[in-house]
Amino acid sequence: MAKQSVAEQYVDLLARAGVRRMYGVVGDSLNPVVDAVRRHGDVEWIQVRHEEVAAFAAGAEAQLTGRLAACAGSCGPGNLHLINGLYDAHRSMAPVLALAAQIPSGEIGTGYFQETHPDRLFAECSHYSELVSSRHQMPRVAQTAIQHAVGRRGVAVVALPGDVAGQKAPDGGAELAIPLDRPAVRPGDDELARLIQLVDAAEKVTVFCGRGVEGAHAEVMAFAEKVKAPVGHALRGKEHIQYDNPYDVGMSGLLGYGAAYQAMHECDLLVLLGTDFPYTDFLPRGVRTVQVDIQPERLGRRTQLDLAVWGDVRETLRCLTPAVRAKTSRMFLDTMLDRHLHALESAIGAYTHDVERHTPIHPEYVAAVLDEEADDDAIFTADTGMCCVWAARYLTPNGRRRILGSFVHGSMANALPQAIGAQFLDRGRQVVSISGDGGFSMLMGDFLTLVQYGLPVKVVVFNNSSLGMVDLEMMVDGLTPYGTTYRHTDFAAIARAAGAHGIRVEQPGQVRDALREAFAHDGPALVDVVTDPAALAVPPKITSEQVTGFALSASRTVLSGGVGRMIHLARTNLRNIPRP
Repeated sequence: MAKQSVAEQYVDLLARAGVRRMYGVVGDSLNPVVDAVRRHGDVEWIQVRHEEVAAFAAGAEAQLTGRLAACAGSCGPGNLHLINGLYDAHRSMAPVLALAAQIPSGEIGTGYFQETHPDRLFAECSHYSELVSSRHQMPRVAQTAIQHAVGRRGVAVVALPGDVAGQKAPDGGAELAIPLDRPAVRPGDDELARLIQLVDAAEKVTVFCGRGVEGAHAEVMAFAEKVKAPVGHALRGKEHIQYDNPYDVGMSGLLGYGAAYQAMHECDLLVLLGTDFPYTDFLPRGVRTVQVDIQPERLGRRTQLDLAVWGDVRETLRCLTPAVRAKTSRMFLDTMLDRHLHALESAIGAYTHDVERHTPIHPEYVAAVLDEEADDDAIFTADTGMCCVWAARYLTPNGRRRILGSFVHGSMANALPQAIGAQFLDRGRQVVSISGDGGFSMLMGDFLTLVQYGLPVKVVVFNNSSLGMVDLEMMVDGLTPYGTTYRHTDFAAIARAAGAHGIRVEQPGQVRDALREAFAHDGPALVDVVTDPAALAVPPKITSEQVTGFALSASRTVLSGGVGRMIHLARTNLRNIPRP
């Protein structure tokens, strides 16, 4: 039996770590690894058009499964294209192993053709980034990289010269010791005792949740019930905490809605659970604040804390809730629920008034219909910008749906690549890319990847021929929008020319039927909806300076944005308030 090559050994290590796909663009120094994938029975090579898409797709797969995913780029420009998607994966805590193929090992440091130093370049967007300079080094470097990606939840990079990849692998040294389950971490006894004291001493408690509440829905609800606390959330906490939540007061931040902002500012104890919420202007000052997080480096870096609690949310609440005194007054909670309902009712008219006659089409209306027509277990990927606003305000979570986006890194063009990774996981599950025309056109070449692999992703393009979020940013700063418009494009025609199903929608009455047609199509489909460029969204709390700046340049109608089916939840919660 022939000995393994280093490339074969690397691919075998990935397979044993649970990797089933490697996304990338073949070529040059990467060829030995791709050939090893071709001959391996358990790992599939996914050929994309751009390496940035490879990294985004791997990051999406890792976020959805919690397992290791992989991508690769050839030497120099090839692996450099990975960097934006790897930044997003790393900041999203997605365990991704990237292979950065390198020039011949003997040429490193000589200014050789396509020479870069990926082990240095990727250091900022990874937990581990190392060069394999000899065949004897590779097994331990690969194992260490895998352990960093899985154990620390982020990116690891292995830079592998093509000549080393083609050499015979060394004997032994290819064993893996990978932690399969994350440990449960509870706070220390002293921290827990202080936390209990703070909760018991507070009359008005508000809970604010981030992505770290994933898997702790029941524990958050039990705590909120015991202390009669309104529960708000950041964007990344929405899918994990908003559903089946009788204490919901909406979302704070630039895309926020409802009464979350007021609940956070009018309480006397704010409990931050699993959130690294970056917008300090939306956080209160002068309110006692507790933060619970599994990553200690995040504690207190956004706001001053009265208590920092190191532990995962579920275990902390399992210790905390039985130990605190039950509060009897619902006055604060009910007041915030009432304010939340009124805030939603004041915004809902934005997409309901004359909607059947309004052209160009209200994007809010498109998002609301999409929410109604999509499957109960759909995976949505949303582009950064206005599409992120519509996803945040209109997609209704239910504990089964998933919503991915570049929510921390904030990259354009993420939705289509993330949809590719999501769909490869399960071809039978509905995957919907909510794409802006700007983001879609940036990486539009990989729409061909959907066609090549027959991936049944449904791409809904909100086509307003502009960079809507940038328009708003400029107007808030008192600037005249400039450089933000595009020549109008028929993306449905492009989709049909590429061999996919394309539908053009210019009238609001066509929206529902178009979505149904796309969802029923057995294969990739694109719905190109011509939407109103005047439909912008403002945050729930803006400064007087922002208002002044906006007034200087606004020449179009600004819609506050509706809230879709969330108003039904708010009304239900208010109806269910116990009455004396």
